[in-house]
Amino acid sequence: MFATRVYHYRDPAAVILGLKELRKQGLTPRGLLFVALDPRGETYIAVPEDLDAVSNIRVGDKLSLVAPWEGRYFHFDAVHRLPGDSVLWNGDRRLSDTGSAPEVAVAIAEWIKGASAKNVFLGCTAHVPGSFWTVDHLSTVVDLHALGFLDCVVTTSGILARKIDSGKLYHLEFQTLATQGSPTDGWTEVFNSEMGNILLVERRVLQYRLVLTCERGLDEIDVSHLPDLVIETARVPMRSGFGVVGRIDGGAFAVTAGTIEPWGLTNMSPAMLVGSPTEKLLDLPKTLRAMPLEGE
Repeated sequence: MFATRVYHYRDPAAVILGLKELRKQGLTPRGLLFVALDPRGETYIAVPEDLDAVSNIRVGDKLSLVAPWEGRYFHFDAVHRLPGDSVLWNGDRRLSDTGSAPEVAVAIAEWIKGASAKNVFLGCTAHVPGSFWTVDHLSTVVDLHALGFLDCVVTTSGILARKIDSGKLYHLEFQTLATQGSPTDGWTEVFNSEMGNILLVERRVLQYRLVLTCERGLDEIDVSHLPDLVIETARVPMRSGFGVVGRIDGGAFAVTAGTIEPWGLTNMSPAMLVGSPTEKLLDLPKTLRAMPLEGE
């Protein structure tokens, strides 16, 4: 879609300095396309070659890109700066093996804070999903996936996560997190899909809507009443291995394809932008059937 440039940083301190320099050149969180670590804990960041084009990049565009490197790299999916400045990130579960992931995540969170942003969403890559939380780069990291929580999404009131091997969605209020000082407890069930296990959660809430990819299809929910209530707004039966990872505001859905496992959607491909601004989730199966997609 557009040319990219890769920056390689050997340690987290270099990441901090590098991101500051890129900000001076015009990079914003919107232009951060991919962030990955190698097994040595060194960081690779992909940005547009033309930083003047950053303002035109949408989340859906990022999700449709192919990573500009090949080999053994562990990718971040998203980094969130939470109230109180603790940090939440989703990505490859093996990020925890590198030793530097918390420092890199915190560096990114500090950098996006400088742009008055609360989060950054990155490209779609295949990996075993993990979700992590920490107060700062010196504090203990909580592996939320070890507690059964995955695909964490930030709402206005707290954190939403799917429970592995189930159709349940849980919510942790920011107030509870602040009181406890850790996300290990305090989660409450807010939704149970009738479409089977939840395999994938859309990466961000848009207009209070969120799409859940389940074993037997897609569920769209309204999260505007959290923490009290989650309302199902659309149910779309389909069993083709497609999943919604995001959408463009007033535009298409970012749809990935993968292998359905009870615990999640695996081997996910870069997303395709499917549909038009006037289409709703209920129109998606018909649109997908009309496309010449592999595996159909």
